[in-house]
Amino acid sequence: MLNPFPDFLAFGLMAPFLIRLILGIVTITIGKKKVKHSRKDIVGYLHIVGGILLILGLYTQVAALVLVLVFGYELFEKVKHRSFLTDGVNYYLILFVLSLSLLLSGAGAFAFDLPL
Repeated sequence: MLNPFPDFLAFGLMAPFLIRLILGIVTITIGKKKVKHSRKDIVGYLHIVGGILLILGLYTQVAALVLVLVFGYELFEKVKHRSFLTDGVNYYLILFVLSLSLLLSGAGAFAFDLPL
C-alpha cells in the first residue's frame, strides 16, 4: 500500500528531534525532584545529565542507553510493587520506550552528534 502522505517523509529527522527534546525536559524535571528529595540520589543526577545531553543532542545514544537502563530499573521496581499498566507504571513504560527509540534511531535533526 502506498503512503498516504509521502511528502511528510522528508521530515523524518524531526521525529527523533521532538522525542529527544520532550524526553530531555521530562527527564530533567524528574531528576530535579529526585535530587531535591535526596542530594545523594545518583539516579537523580543521571536524569539531569542525561536530559541535558538529550536536549543538546550531544552523545544522544549514550545518554539514551543510560536512560534505558535507569527507566528499565524504575519500571521493574514499579511493576514489582504494583500491578502492570497502572498510571505510574505506564509513565515509566513510555519513558523507557522513548529512550529505547532514541537509542535505536539516533539524535535526529538539530543535534551535535549527527552521523557523518
